[in-house]
Amino acid sequence: MGNTVKVRVPGTTANCGPGFDVMGIACNLYNELELKLLPEHVLNIEIHGDGANKIALDERNLVWKTIERLLKAVGDTKYHGAEIIMHNNVPLSRGLGSSSAAIVAGLYAANCFLGEPLSKQGIFELADEIEGHPDNVAPALFGGITVSLHNQQGLKHISFPSKLPLKLVVAIPDFQLSTKKARSVLKANVPFADAIFNVSHTAMLVAALAQGDAEALKGVFDDKLVQPYRAELIPGMYDVFEAANKLGALGTTISGAGPTLIAYTLENEDAIGEAMVKAFAKHDISSRYLALDIDTKGVIAL
Repeated sequence: MGNTVKVRVPGTTANCGPGFDVMGIACNLYNELELKLLPEHVLNIEIHGDGANKIALDERNLVWKTIERLLKAVGDTKYHGAEIIMHNNVPLSRGLGSSSAAIVAGLYAANCFLGEPLSKQGIFELADEIEGHPDNVAPALFGGITVSLHNQQGLKHISFPSKLPLKLVVAIPDFQLSTKKARSVLKANVPFADAIFNVSHTAMLVAALAQGDAEALKGVFDDKLVQPYRAELIPGMYDVFEAANKLGALGTTISGAGPTLIAYTLENEDAIGEAMVKAFAKHDISSRYLALDIDTKGVIAL
């Protein structure tokens, strides 16, 4: 494709235990997107890698729908079609931000192609509208560890690097879990004590990561608002957690909506990953593991 834009976007893990819909971390697992906008009503989509046989190649494609949203948002009437090549490494519907990666890649590439009519904050706000919550799109855009919120002043985020050489060991089971299904088991009302538990743990988690205090991280990945209700959707979840914790993980959580489970550690990442896979296998769940680093750049043009 001539006159194309090429971008790279990281996968992400969201929630980080207690920080539901608030926290996210970018990891060094990447999707790449090549884009050329066309004035004709023509759509050519080529997909390589994870999910290639499951992702729509027509107007239903999430990257294209995202691009259309940006064209409308900036008032562009010149372009009506596109040539799109996707190279996907982020697993589809596994809790590692595949939809956010598609949304951010589409918005960022189209914005670059058009000469950047939107600021990065503008892209963030549009991505949040499309995704419905900012916890994955923020780290995909800005990199590092992110905390996001909506208030009277609008959509805000802070991105910061970890002061610890944190490894993210993700055990990826061989089944998909949609965000819609994962959200359907959550409770509309929760006990007051559980709310306090999560607020305190989220605050300590952010402070410990920002300060680089490994000792303070122990136990603060625990959650009472989400994971107890999603456990029924992920066979063997607590056994996988226990296997990782026995080998020195600082904490273990569901990654995003799941079913991927993640252990945060400073050491023994391969041993932890192998133990997590074995624990899944005891529940007749095949899986694989990756030991990932934190991505500090977020989406970039290549």
